[in-house]
Amino acid sequence: MENVYLVKDLAQLSGLSVDTVKYYLKLGLIKEVERSPNTNFRYFDDNTVKKLSKIREMRKNNLPLAKIKELLI
Repeated sequence: MENVYLVKDLAQLSGLSVDTVKYYLKLGLIKEVERSPNTNFRYFDDNTVKKLSKIREMRKNNLPLAKIKELLI
């Protein structure tokens, strides 16, 4: 079974802030794989961690978020 992460875990693993991870989620750059019906927590997988790493690298190269979204889709 794959690992499961919360937003705060993604932030820690990617070196991004929680707010940045939430912003990328809002923009549709990343997507939750599941949401808890009881707590409404969003859950993510290892692929999301990899995707955030790619996004971070592209941002370091000054790619705009709109272009990154195009490249990831």
